Amino acid sequence: MDAFRPLLFENVDALLAGPGAADLPRLVEEYGLLRQLVEGTDAGVVVLDPDLRFLYVNPHMVRLSGLSAEELLGRTLAEASPDVDRPESVLRQVLYDGQPRELVGTGHTRADQPFTRRAWHATYHRLQNGQGRVLGLAGIFLEISAPQQHVDELERAHRRMTLLDTATALIGTTSDVKTTCVELAQFMVPDLADAAGVELNLDVKAGPHRPPPGVLRLRRAALAAVPGVKDAVQALAGLGDTLDYPPGTEIRACLDAGRPWLSNGISEQQWQSGAVHARRATAYRDIGVHSVLVLPLIAGRRPLGTLSLVRAFDSPGFTVDDVSVAQDLAHRAARALERAALHTREHSMALELQHALLTETTAPPDPQARTAFRYLPADDVALIGGDWFDRLQLPDGRNLLVIGDVMGHGVEAAVAMSHYRSALRALAMAGLPPHLLLAHADRTVADSGFDRVATCLVALEDPARRTMSYANAGHLPPAFLSPDGTVALVEVPAGPPLGTGFGSYTTLTRPTVPDGVLLLYTDGLVERRGEDIDVSLHRLTRLRLSPRASLDAILDDVLAQLADAPAEDDIAVLAARSRRS
Repeated sequence: MDAFRPLLFENVDALLAGPGAADLPRLVEEYGLLRQLVEGTDAGVVVLDPDLRFLYVNPHMVRLSGLSAEELLGRTLAEASPDVDRPESVLRQVLYDGQPRELVGTGHTRADQPFTRRAWHATYHRLQNGQGRVLGLAGIFLEISAPQQHVDELERAHRRMTLLDTATALIGTTSDVKTTCVELAQFMVPDLADAAGVELNLDVKAGPHRPPPGVLRLRRAALAAVPGVKDAVQALAGLGDTLDYPPGTEIRACLDAGRPWLSNGISEQQWQSGAVHARRATAYRDIGVHSVLVLPLIAGRRPLGTLSLVRAFDSPGFTVDDVSVAQDLAHRAARALERAALHTREHSMALELQHALLTETTAPPDPQARTAFRYLPADDVALIGGDWFDRLQLPDGRNLLVIGDVMGHGVEAAVAMSHYRSALRALAMAGLPPHLLLAHADRTVADSGFDRVATCLVALEDPARRTMSYANAGHLPPAFLSPDGTVALVEVPAGPPLGTGFGSYTTLTRPTVPDGVLLLYTDGLVERRGEDIDVSLHRLTRLRLSPRASLDAILDDVLAQLADAPAEDDIAVLAARSRRS
């Protein structure tokens, strides 16, 4: 209180000489108690003059500031603690109207402390003498750094959980690698970075894209950035461009070690040290990039690529929390990319197998052809189904037509399709009637342990007897287009799907109708979600077709009238015209 003593006792001589001298011992005692209270409290206490300069500081305030009392006295608040954010306009308002006010100041002082950010709750009162002259302000500070840090940590945890929850919904929504990369890059901007790029490991062993020995070659698969950065970054390495990293570079080490690489406040010398190509380093510097965070995308032990984040302009550098959140997101994204890559490989295999099997039965359009086929994959190319069709001319002059649909999708469905197709072909060559053909195929597949059941319908045309014989293993009934243009369903008794091992089937034989057209199809042609199957089948009978048109034209007409866009399932359709006698 010594520095403030003149302010309290500016008229002390008058007090001692006047009639109140007898009260002096009591005043001294009260002054001692007041000093003991102010200097012993764990709150910071200050007195400021009208210019907001320190007139008095208690010992605790000295400890808070990290400066001595002598260094504080005579300085303003801003001069003593320039890194503390406080609204001084509020203090001047207290001086003006005399109304006490509370405020919170945050920042850092010169004192050592364990907090990432300090915070104080302060109350300011105006001081004036008996004549009403304003002497300054009294301020009382309570440090709230610990509870404030706890609140900050809770907020960061909440933000982190929110980001991760949101990422689950927005990253990896499809089984496409490219889409997943784009979703990852876009998710990072602008919340975590000013620009984000996803680079995938080409892993090329030979050919024109093979990198020099020891060089890691990545290809940019996605890029997202805030305005003012995107064009510059994309000009350096756009989508599809390759980026080479020789041994010793930070990004190469990042992927090799499986750990993030972070550099805040990058200097020009650091840019040139090998983190990126010199030309890109100069460009990054020119657009104000000052911080880079690179995270490896690793699934299991396989390096898939990197996620690169940059901050530019006035954005702060990456914090430890930023790195932690980004690392979690990179781990999740890597798993999604691995699933997408696996699906892409399986999808390609299934497509190749399906294409190989179906193209064996297809032929160039022929107006005089007795059969024609159409296959439309579902709009969602992620679902490669097991729809198949087949035609086989037997040695005795008969013709076998087959339509089938294996349960499920993907490689296993395509492989199962191949099994069923091969079994039916082998059995048909033995001359079996349709119902036995299906029964033996059912038993053969069931005994092999293959657990993919399939619906199937076979139609065996016998030109010599002018008959068409049908057998049905759980498939939808065929449709018949009469020469007069009417379409009717052929009600073939249906047994269980193939592959159960308990199939019992019936052959239905009908006379052929010269120039009539038989239509075999899979469920994707007629079934609609939420619709009764009888309603779906009835749609076939309402088709308006020209029986004299070529089979290719008839199939185009059927698809135009029935195939929805986008299709929810694969569609296979087979058309066969009866021979004239």
